[in-house]
Order: sequence, then structure tokens, then C-alpha cells
Amino acid sequence: MFKKFTNGCVYVMNKYLPDAFIFAIVLTIITFIGGVTLTGQSPFQMILHWAGPKGFFGLLSFTMQMVLVLVLGSAMAQAKVFKNLLKKIAKAAKTPVRGIMITAFVSVVACWINWGFGLVIGALLAREIAKEVKGIDYRLLIATAYSGFVVWHGGISGSIPLQVANPGALEKVAPTIFDGTFTIATSNTIFSPMNLFISGIIIFGLPFVCKAMIPDKEHTVEVDPALLIEKEARSEDASKFSPADKMERSKILWIITLAFGFVYIVYNFTQVGLNLSLDFVNFIFLFVGVLLHGNLRNYIDAVNEAAASAAGIILQFPFYAGIMGMMVGANPETGISLAGVISNGFVSISNNVTFPLFSFLSAGIVNFFVPSGGGQWAVQAPIMMPAGHALGVDPAKTAMAIAWGDAWTNMVQPFWALPALSIAGLNAKDVMGYCVITLLFSGIIISAGFLIF
Repeated sequence: MFKKFTNGCVYVMNKYLPDAFIFAIVLTIITFIGGVTLTGQSPFQMILHWAGPKGFFGLLSFTMQMVLVLVLGSAMAQAKVFKNLLKKIAKAAKTPVRGIMITAFVSVVACWINWGFGLVIGALLAREIAKEVKGIDYRLLIATAYSGFVVWHGGISGSIPLQVANPGALEKVAPTIFDGTFTIATSNTIFSPMNLFISGIIIFGLPFVCKAMIPDKEHTVEVDPALLIEKEARSEDASKFSPADKMERSKILWIITLAFGFVYIVYNFTQVGLNLSLDFVNFIFLFVGVLLHGNLRNYIDAVNEAAASAAGIILQFPFYAGIMGMMVGANPETGISLAGVISNGFVSISNNVTFPLFSFLSAGIVNFFVPSGGGQWAVQAPIMMPAGHALGVDPAKTAMAIAWGDAWTNMVQPFWALPALSIAGLNAKDVMGYCVITLLFSGIIISAGFLIF
């Protein structure tokens, strides 16, 4: 029955889910209509929100960060040393079952530690396993690699729990309740019993859920060999190198470049420990890549090859920024935004027991249109934090409800899947059917966590 249900989800998504860019256009239209009908704003006002300073170009910095995650992570993985490491892990996956379970566990643990690292590593490992294991369903393999991302906001790189641990963060969203000195320690968010319960069950349960989704031979779709073809290393004759060629391969320039990067990496680790920002993750990817490739010329070639896969991110992220602009754009007369309408709707049916659950569910809905942890907090915290306070709900629990809601529906939101899909050479519809199962599994666990604790 479970396999039949999984196959049904895969069939529906494969048949009816359009390309990720078309999905973004559909969400744009839905948000536009919702803003006009539910907030009383004119169509022109919604267009201004869509294209304004907080709209279409509001994610340019973040777009560049995500392009770098993909390009620098992929370039690092092209180094022989890194490829050999992935191959060793992949060789342990001698059967489709082991391949799926190893991919799931590595991905979910990596994403809990750092989401940027996990998002890339999971997809790269999945590609390597596809080369080693015959008879494995490539769509499920990539979906499994992406599914680990569901835990990111409950992990140690989660933006909301890290943000509320800083002085002044809560005062910005609820100045009438919190003063500038009030903070929520990570011991009450990331390392709370509730969060460790949710994260632990998902981390250890996800490999078995993904195992249960393995289709029979009749429904198995193996990888297209063309997707795994790698560019052959160029044979070089050092005797024919020009002075410019020799400079590009200079060990002196390579060592100096590495010295700059690794001095700062060591310094940053001593200052902030494992609290890695996305910029610092990219910084590590870059200089580890330079190190592993052995010279600057090899690294330049690897980056040039990896950059071609970033087209989807470059095209689609501005449209998601426009969607976010319309979601948070408020009616100038009433101050009501579409995100506010959704959040207030759930607040109105909540009590002190159900409030965390409904906050989680409302955040899951808002996340379809505002697929950004920082954006999610900016939209919902000014509504949810005061409402939770009025109901006597622990503010740490309210913050984590928003965080888990933001992470949960990423499973069926192509926005975050684009880096993994670019690495894999697949479309969103190829993997989203399997991700629906992860959505349901994690949704049950997260909901139970908020009701039990």
C-alpha cells in the first residue's frame, strides 16, 4: 500500500507539476490575486510591491550566495581528492537499499550541521552512488539527497534560532513586549528537548522512510548515462607552456592565495566556532577547492564548468523576491498584508495548547510564497510573537514553530531544490512526488513534537 501511494504521488507530480520556473509564475499570479482580494489593495499597488525595492530585486545578494553555493561546491567536488572520497563512500552502497539509506543519512546529518554544506554534499554523493550502484532509481536518489534539507531550521545553522539568541532581535519584531536585552538561548531552541526529539526522529527515521519508497523494478527509472558523463582531464605538455600558462599554474601564486584564505578560516573558527554563515561556507568551499585542485588554472576550469548549472537560480530567484514583496506589502490605509491575513487567520483559532501547532502550519503555508528563513521571520514574527505572548506560550516554542514551518514545506517548494536539481540534471517534477512522502512524514513528527512538549 505504501509503495502504491508513493507511486501515485510520483505519477501526479510528474504529470501535473510544471517546470520550476512556471511554478514560480503560477505562485506570482496566486499571490497577486490574493493580495487584491484579501487586503483591499489595487492591482497597481500589488505591481509596485512586486517590482519595488523589497520585491523583484530584493534577493540579489541572496541569489549570488546561492549561485556560489552551487558553483563553488560543484567545483570543489571536481577535484580528484574529493571525487575519490565520494567514491569510497559510494562503494559502501553495494545495493539500491544501502545506496538510498546512506544518501539519506549523510544528507540529513550534513543539513542539520550546516544547510549550505548539506544541500550540495547530498546531491554530489547521490550522483556518485548512481555511478556505482546498478538498478537504483535515480529520481528517488536525488529526492532522498534533497529530503535531508527538511531539518535545516532545527539544526545548528538555523537562521531563526540563531537570530533570537542575539540582543535586540526580538525587540525589532515586538518592541512592546521585549526589550533590547531579551534573548532566547539556543539551549531553549536548537538544543531544547522538543527540538532534539523532532530532529532525532527525522534524522534516524528518514533513511527508513526513503528505503520504503524504493520502487519495484517495473517502476524504477535508472539514471540516464548522459547525465553522469564528466569532462575528461586535458592532457598538458608543460614544455609548450607560455609564460602566462606557467603563471596560471604557479605554485607560488597558489600558495599565497591559500595562505590568505586559510589564515582567515582558522581565525573565524576561533572567533565563532561552528556558527557558520552562508558567506563563510562559500568561503570555505572556495579555498578548499583551490587547495584540492592543485593550481589556480585547474580551479578556474572547474568553476567555468560548474557555472553553467546556475541558470535556474539566476532566472527564478528574482521572481520569488517579487512574490515575497507582494506577500509582505501592506495596504497603506489598513496596514494589512497577505502574509498578515494568513497568520492572523491561524491566530484567531488558536489557544495556548494549539498555538505552536497552528503557528507551524501557518508558517508552512507562508513558506510557499516566502521561501527564505530571514524573510519568514520578518513576515510572521511581528504577528506570532505578540500573539504567543498573549496566550502564555513560551517565546522559544513560538520561534521554533515558525522555523520548522519554514523548513517543512520546502519539500514541495522547488526554490531550494534548484541547486540539487542542477547538480543532478533533473527537473522538479522528477523528484517532488517522493518529497511529498517526506513532507507527510516530517509533518507528523513535527506536529507531534509541538503537541507533546
